[in-house]
Amino acid sequence: MSQDKGHGILFVLSAPSGTGKTTIANRLVAETPGVKRSVSYTTRPMREGETDGADYIFVDEEKFKRMMADDSFIEWAEVHGKYYGTSIKTMREAKASHTDLILVIDIQGAANIKKKKLDAVFIFLLPPSMKELRRRLGLRGSETKEEVEKRLETAKKEIAACTMYDYIVVNDDLETAGNEVENIILAERSKRAREALSFPDYELP
Repeated sequence: MSQDKGHGILFVLSAPSGTGKTTIANRLVAETPGVKRSVSYTTRPMREGETDGADYIFVDEEKFKRMMADDSFIEWAEVHGKYYGTSIKTMREAKASHTDLILVIDIQGAANIKKKKLDAVFIFLLPPSMKELRRRLGLRGSETKEEVEKRLETAKKEIAACTMYDYIVVNDDLETAGNEVENIILAERSKRAREALSFPDYELP
């Protein structure tokens, strides 16, 4: 992984449930200096193996709605009857420290970021096929068959909206997909650094 420092770029990573977006985001944070993952608030129950404050910040609906009323979120969305939101405080801290921040959010949240016209890079992670996505969701064992079918129907709508993203990466192999997302981060860092340069005395021959 690269040793480059972060440049304060906001990366939005979205994917259908079960595609591996959280796994890839955590891998990038662990192996790429200058990258931090924004931990979203949610009202959904904690799954086996998850840690409060690391995977999500788990709160009840009453607290979440209080935070909504206080304008504590830069974006929030309701997905499958549960709320998810990104704290403004987290984004301010990342910007102040020039840290690249990854938001792992669904397409509703990404659309809200776009509506606010925030300077962000949008990456969509695709499953190799719907059949493989069904298999991965089944392996999780955290949803009933009915819930899996509901997530698959949602996935079809999410995939149809992937054209609003800047980059599309297929997660057929976790290592390869992770490297592709990292390369996007490195390319965007270089592009932002180039854009920041100015040559007032430079003239073309």
